[in-house]
Amino acid sequence: MSSMPHPTTAATPLVIPGSKAVFWLVGTALIGLAVYYFIGVDQGAISVFGNDTHIHEFVHDGRHFLGFPCH
Repeated sequence: MSSMPHPTTAATPLVIPGSKAVFWLVGTALIGLAVYYFIGVDQGAISVFGNDTHIHEFVHDGRHFLGFPCH
């Protein structure tokens, strides 16, 4: 029976300062909300960006795939 070598060093956790963590959390939340708006809420006719359906048509199939109704 061969014995497997055991690691002799322990993993060191990554410590992120609180201000940097808040920056990343807020940034990620804002990007997530923007993606959610463009995929799930923007209907083209009632778009925040005017009466334009380009964004709606670009993500149309993805909307149905993710279960968002749009018709």
